[in-house]
Amino acid sequence: MSYLDSENPRRGALSRLGRAMRHFPGRAGWVAGLVAVGLLASTSLARVEPGNVGIRVNNIAGGVSPDSLGVGWYLAPPGTHIYEYPVFTRTYTWTANPTEQSPIDESFTFQDKNGLSLSADVAVSYHVDPARAAILFQRYRTDMDQIIAGPLRNAIRNAIVERAAQLGVEQIYGDHKAELIQTAQKRVEAFFAPVGLQVEQVYWAGNIVVPRQVLEQINAKIANEQAALAAQANVATAKADAEARVAKAQGDAKAIQVEAEAIRTNPEIVKLRAVEKWDGKLPTYSGSGPVPFLGVQ
Repeated sequence: MSYLDSENPRRGALSRLGRAMRHFPGRAGWVAGLVAVGLLASTSLARVEPGNVGIRVNNIAGGVSPDSLGVGWYLAPPGTHIYEYPVFTRTYTWTANPTEQSPIDESFTFQDKNGLSLSADVAVSYHVDPARAAILFQRYRTDMDQIIAGPLRNAIRNAIVERAAQLGVEQIYGDHKAELIQTAQKRVEAFFAPVGLQVEQVYWAGNIVVPRQVLEQINAKIANEQAALAAQANVATAKADAEARVAKAQGDAKAIQVEAEAIRTNPEIVKLRAVEKWDGKLPTYSGSGPVPFLGVQ
């Protein structure tokens, strides 16, 4: 039996052993029983923890069970080992910080298209497809920690190195930073999906480390570009203001010209304008003189 529902798998095995011994009477039965007890004593128990799936491997015969083991206790006879793979999301970070997951520097190093050396902390989120867990073991023949440290890390690093070699440092540090890691993620996803390792996300776990002198040059260039953009904006604003004033002056001049032409061709417009502005009161004069609005009845 590959799986035991009871809390004590050994008790069940001993019960079956007792029933088997009754089929071998006399001394032969006792010998067979002692051999079986010896084998049972050397058999260990293994437990598949919640959130994981188990893969039974016979290290003697080299066989891998095609069926995944769910959560529970299992007998592991001599030469048998049960590997556990996570079916829930786990995250690992390759970082230069010795106080995190590893005491050694695990950060990624790569180069831009000009050969400038860069480095960065990179993280990955992943889980294993239970239906393909046996395929994953058959491919790499090791536990999850070793897959992370070896095949998974190498695949991510190679993808980053390949794409970074097509970009300049300013692009990697600037507008292509997100595109670089996303391209690496897509390649790694496609590589591991057929064997059951589901790569959910690959992302930068910090800033990309650039040599100090290069970083100062990048920052200076960015500052100059921003200043140039600001100056261009000021010029554009001033030009727009000047054009607006010119347009207004041209409009005013055109209006005056039109009005003058109208007055020249029709003198009555002057009287009409005066009437429009008149408040209804006749002006008072000291002395004699002509009264405005001649012709007003």
